[in-house]
Amino acid sequence: MAPLVLLVDDYADAREMYAFYLARRGYRVEEAADGHEALAKALGLTPDIILMDLSLPGIDGWELARILKRDTRTAAIPIVALTAHALNGEQERALGAGCDAFVTKPCLPQALAAELERVLQVASVRS
Repeated sequence: MAPLVLLVDDYADAREMYAFYLARRGYRVEEAADGHEALAKALGLTPDIILMDLSLPGIDGWELARILKRDTRTAAIPIVALTAHALNGEQERALGAGCDAFVTKPCLPQALAAELERVLQVASVRS
């Protein structure tokens, strides 16, 4: 079965574009528009990987990453931060919150898919 990606972004156009591309690459994709919806879907669906913007309404991405990594049901799910926060220290901040990788927007869908594949491969070696 194809890996399930939980795609979390409050910007509908970004979700649509990345979801379309990832589905074409063979991934199953579930979407969430805010931190609360993402938390519920992460707990209910147990995706293989979470692709998440950090600037989210409700629960922001940094806090959501901390919540997910503290919960034994979701701690092993890799999280890729997909964000426009490109300032110095933002990558370290995201990784410190529990994200496993950091991709700066805008990025080409091919580059994003390559990073997802890399993170999934690393996660499969760990388990």
